[in-house]
Amino acid sequence: MSLLGFSDENKDMDSWVFMCFLLLVGWWCWWFFVKEKKKIEKKCQAIIPKGNLGWPFLGETLEFIACGYTSQPVTFMDKRKSLYGKVFKTHILGTPIIVSTDPEVNKVVLQNHGNVFIPAYPKTVRDLLGEFSILQMNGNLHKKLHALIGGFLRSPQFKSRITKDIENAVKLTLSSWQDLDIILVQEETKKITFQVLVKVLMSVGPGHDLEFLKKEFEEFIKALICLPVKFPGTRLYKSLKAREKLLKMVKKIVEERKIAMERSDDKGNIKDTVDLLLRDYGETNEKQSLPLDSICDNIVEMMIPGEETVPMAMTLAVKFLSDCPVALKQIIEENMELKRQKTESGDDYDWADYMFVRFTQNVISETLRMANIINGVWRKALKDVEIKGNLIPQGWCVLASFTSVHMDKENYENPFHFDPWRWEKTGAAVNNNCFTPFGGGQRLCPGLELSRLEISIFLHHLVTTYQWAAEKDNIIYFPTVKMSRKLPIKVKSCRNSTTTNDDDD
Repeated sequence: MSLLGFSDENKDMDSWVFMCFLLLVGWWCWWFFVKEKKKIEKKCQAIIPKGNLGWPFLGETLEFIACGYTSQPVTFMDKRKSLYGKVFKTHILGTPIIVSTDPEVNKVVLQNHGNVFIPAYPKTVRDLLGEFSILQMNGNLHKKLHALIGGFLRSPQFKSRITKDIENAVKLTLSSWQDLDIILVQEETKKITFQVLVKVLMSVGPGHDLEFLKKEFEEFIKALICLPVKFPGTRLYKSLKAREKLLKMVKKIVEERKIAMERSDDKGNIKDTVDLLLRDYGETNEKQSLPLDSICDNIVEMMIPGEETVPMAMTLAVKFLSDCPVALKQIIEENMELKRQKTESGDDYDWADYMFVRFTQNVISETLRMANIINGVWRKALKDVEIKGNLIPQGWCVLASFTSVHMDKENYENPFHFDPWRWEKTGAAVNNNCFTPFGGGQRLCPGLELSRLEISIFLHHLVTTYQWAAEKDNIIYFPTVKMSRKLPIKVKSCRNSTTTNDDDD
């Protein structure tokens, strides 16, 4: 026995326990080392895309804008894609950003599984659209609003009613062309689409209120992309003042409608978007309910398609058809046949009649592909995201470029050539990752079918009512897509044409 009272056997036992402890610690250190090594290796495999951030503050904005005033604005992206690959970094509109011209990367960004991306747009856009902007909205509130509006626009009652409203607006506008020497298509299509959309949103018909809304909205939308300077006299300042006037009128309509709904127990059909959002506001006490200020902001923001996207798609369809006589001949024949069938049957047109004229829909798809009215979406990464070996660091913005995908010869043969027949081979356009004129994923535009319907109705009545000759005009792509001269055309009634006289009713 030792002096300390421990036997040799106890010493051996302690030594064995100590050795086991060391082995356990050693194994744990080895496991931790291997795990961390794998993390590092994985992170090293995903690298921040190559690129050039350009000049301090300005970045590469000047070249980006300059390309927007050319016939092929995609050259800015193409030049960098050839130098750095399909995903690259740059600095535009005051923001260092990672640009993706890869449809697979764009798909991941748009689907946003795990909510790792949030909307992120230039400061002028955020200032202009306000704190309740749908573009900036995220999470459950956005999902709820998206579902509400999408369900309303897909309802049979709405489809039946809106088809008639669009027909009436189109016929009214086209009838006014008979006495005009020159028609500016870009201006005329805005009359149609803004009137239709304001009726969908607030049931405001032709008159003083509609003219006021259109006038102020035209002033408001001019600052969608501009310098973020709010001094009196600047573009942003003027547009923000116009927004105040718009909100004042919209708020008056919303509050009057709310009072009327509170006084009435009528739970009948929802007639417009204000009804839809107010009913949701009144039926729920959840935190996700839309506040009244948000409803007003959202209504103003939802006017944008009526002033910008849909009328420009109509205008460019006229331009592309004017430049392609073979396509124009085929769309006339298809729509004259539809008109003949409806005349003989005595039936009214419905949603399906317009949506299932095959070649007309191909023309619309090709117009949307080439027009690129919505050129991409801006997102911000909430954490490090790795997509196809590209690291998008936390806090960085990513621009998923639709224009680059639509105009890439890897995705479309002869991409700068107007070819509606390509869609006969491509198949279902909406399900194609390389065709995203309405966005995609969780934020796919709920009004995509309504937009197609408006364009289809316009084209049907245009080609069955008039022949036209378009003057030469160029497309400008910055800050938004528009025609340099608003696309002047001269029209002649089909009744005066020997080729279509027999088809006219």
